[in-house]
Amino acid sequence: MRPATPIEQIQLEFDDNSLLPLLYGEHDRHLARIEQELGVSLASRGNRLVIRGQADAVEAARSAVTLLYDRLKRGIQVNAAEVDGALKLAAAATNLPQGAAERFDDVAISTRKRLIPPRSPTQAEYIRAIRANDLTFGLGPAGTGKTYLAVAVAVTMLTAGEVDRIILTRPAVEAGERLGFLPGDLREKVDPYLRPIYDALYDMLPGDQVMRRLDSGEIEVAPLAFMRGRTLSHAFIILDEAQNTTPVQMKMFLTRFGEQSRMVVTGDMSQIDLPRGMPSGLRESIQVLRDVEGVAFVHFTHADVVRHPLVTRIVQAYESYEATRAPEEAAPPLRRARARNAG
Repeated sequence: MRPATPIEQIQLEFDDNSLLPLLYGEHDRHLARIEQELGVSLASRGNRLVIRGQADAVEAARSAVTLLYDRLKRGIQVNAAEVDGALKLAAAATNLPQGAAERFDDVAISTRKRLIPPRSPTQAEYIRAIRANDLTFGLGPAGTGKTYLAVAVAVTMLTAGEVDRIILTRPAVEAGERLGFLPGDLREKVDPYLRPIYDALYDMLPGDQVMRRLDSGEIEVAPLAFMRGRTLSHAFIILDEAQNTTPVQMKMFLTRFGEQSRMVVTGDMSQIDLPRGMPSGLRESIQVLRDVEGVAFVHFTHADVVRHPLVTRIVQAYESYEATRAPEEAAPPLRRARARNAG
């Protein structure tokens, strides 16, 4: 018979009562989320919060609540996603010294519009890798913040004068061949394909600054096909959706690297949209560059998803489903139909 785990009780005291409604959430929903996730009980009394439960769960709850309170004091909004992120950081720091989860915030990104802290240990690792390496690969499922955080670091380096421009690209259009059939100038042609990158920019800079920097060329958003033949110096370059590059395109992109530049490549190997049988340039580059000095690889998992909690469950469900499928079944129905027609 396993011995009963000792029950522990601690009390936190806060020095700013005005922040407590934001910390606890409407109808104490943030506290309820922590209780549900960790199996502890939280009771608020004035400016004090009593946490009761198993010792390790109590420490995780203390760490999460303290982290969220510190973020509120720094002007960071606390919402359901922030609570889930704090719980992930607290869980990762369970076996570390007290206060370890809070120290993940030492890599928080400060932009003109907001302060962006990491919401998982992998996000913290990713931010550190981008700052320390010339080339960083962010690999993993949707919703883990790969592109968003890369854009955030790029914006901080641009506004600090560490780079002269930001170049954002993705292979969203097949080698650019179809652009001519779309109305408008280059930006109008590619905007629909690059909308997620624009969304990240507007989340970090005032709208007028985004437009001014786009007009001046300080920020350039373009499909991958337009990178050919260029040398990109003094720039922060982000390649998004890199799983959809061919090996030739990936080599072309990586060799655009110029003086005093930094590159980030993001991709999700489970969402390759290339024609059946065509190898992914991202997969090849991971093999080719894995031992090259100055190149970092950060791997995200479904545990790092920071969108709606349902996204985490969707990613897990797809991972489980795809792990059990036969190779032929792994191709989407439309792609299989095309393969049959080609035969």
